[in-house]
Amino acid sequence: MSIYHDYFFDESAYNTHDAGYVPLVRPDVPEMKLRVPPVLQPDRVDGQDVYYTITAQTGETQLLPGAKTKTWGYNTGLLGETAIFKNGQTIHLHLVNHLPEVTTFHWHGLDIPGPIEDGGCHAPVYPEGSRDVSFKINQLASTNWLHAHPCPETAAQVWHGLAAFAYVTDDHEAALPIPHHYGVDDIPLVLQDRHFHENNQWDYRADYDPDGIQGPTAMINGTINPYFDVTTQKLRIRLLDGANRREWRLHFSDDLPFTQIAGDKSLLPHPVEFDHIMLTCAERQEIIVDFGRYHAGDTVTLYSDDVALMTFRIHDFQPDNQVIPENLIDEIPDPEPDPDLPVKNVVMSGMDEAVMIDGKKFVMNRIDYKMPMNKCQIWDISNTNSEMGGMIHPFHMHGTGFKVISRNGQAPYPNELGLKDTVSVNPGEHVRIKVWFHVAGVFMYHCHILEHEDGGMMAQMQVIDPKNPDAKYQLIDHETQMMTFAKERNVPMDQLWLGGMESYKKMGMHM
Repeated sequence: MSIYHDYFFDESAYNTHDAGYVPLVRPDVPEMKLRVPPVLQPDRVDGQDVYYTITAQTGETQLLPGAKTKTWGYNTGLLGETAIFKNGQTIHLHLVNHLPEVTTFHWHGLDIPGPIEDGGCHAPVYPEGSRDVSFKINQLASTNWLHAHPCPETAAQVWHGLAAFAYVTDDHEAALPIPHHYGVDDIPLVLQDRHFHENNQWDYRADYDPDGIQGPTAMINGTINPYFDVTTQKLRIRLLDGANRREWRLHFSDDLPFTQIAGDKSLLPHPVEFDHIMLTCAERQEIIVDFGRYHAGDTVTLYSDDVALMTFRIHDFQPDNQVIPENLIDEIPDPEPDPDLPVKNVVMSGMDEAVMIDGKKFVMNRIDYKMPMNKCQIWDISNTNSEMGGMIHPFHMHGTGFKVISRNGQAPYPNELGLKDTVSVNPGEHVRIKVWFHVAGVFMYHCHILEHEDGGMMAQMQVIDPKNPDAKYQLIDHETQMMTFAKERNVPMDQLWLGGMESYKKMGMHM
């Protein structure tokens, strides 16, 4: 099998060329053992009905020597516990908010109805309040995540720490000869970056950049300068770019090759070999690393560009001769486009405060497009941003997965052949995707640079259920949302500061 050595995306548009680019610097602090999030435990199980409580809460976390950092998390002080849902289960969630401001619980990657179950901006949970939702898992095994999504405060709340893994498992994936022991040979890694200010604190407003915040310190699973003890020959690593803006161009010391087996929403049809790989915001990639050439006492380092992110400490392990199957999955949904549905064009444009989709900024109570459920349509996603070389924009859709068809008429990248929910588009590029929904409701689609979506690079669609074509949804408007934040912060509206608001103001728009 050939090994891919490049990152595929246009180098001239990497975040390293941003005017506000912040290079990573490995901190001069002792290595810390990697925090592996605990698994979310159910309150009760009744057959296929599983009940959980998830609480958004404040905390303090020892990230650097000295003062603890004030952080937010789900059922913990920072980030959250890993939810593991099985295909076919009905999940019942009691969502609780112990934060000082309104939040939402968005299940990024789950094919569930919107807007309430999906947890976008129209499903608020107010301070000291709660919300109960239920949904059925009906999708392939995949690595997904939970994060806050209260427009236009999504970026700040994720920056505070509101992000957690959510796995979907199924019988097919469970039977494959690949690592499955959570925390031992199957580990999640959420890649983020932060800027530490006085007394080790974070300051979102001080760091604010309308093109996306970047910090000089890498944080992996809420750990600074982490190490992981390798006790098995093979390690399955579930990578998530959970950063507000940063792209991660990853490789190991010695250019150790690895095998990608899955992307955002499914296994890949066939394994793909790499020694370098790039993730853009919100993408997930599952890789298997074989440490068979190393011995106890050796170390292997994971880098982004030329900066060390974490160390893998090799211990004694038993030989593992299992072979990754050449065919990982036989049936990935790939419906034929409906001939009555024309190609849907989506244009992502601008940088800084000028970001838009289809020449418009997001309006919370406006439906930009309607699409029938259970029908497939081709969408053409383009990036017209060309200022100063342009930026790579990661395009994300709520409530479904899609198939990437082509990039400028050419084949997709080799690791884009499974189902995805986030695809990045180079400047001047057209990416064509097949889109279909098997759930109804109101869903957002947007750039997943978090400051871009808060700044208006977002739209929303209504998916129409033919059995209930007149369904109505209660949509919050921007003014109501702003009044909520102002009241919670005890400031008049004219003194309220939210990063996303600045984008609207500088474009002469009133929210």
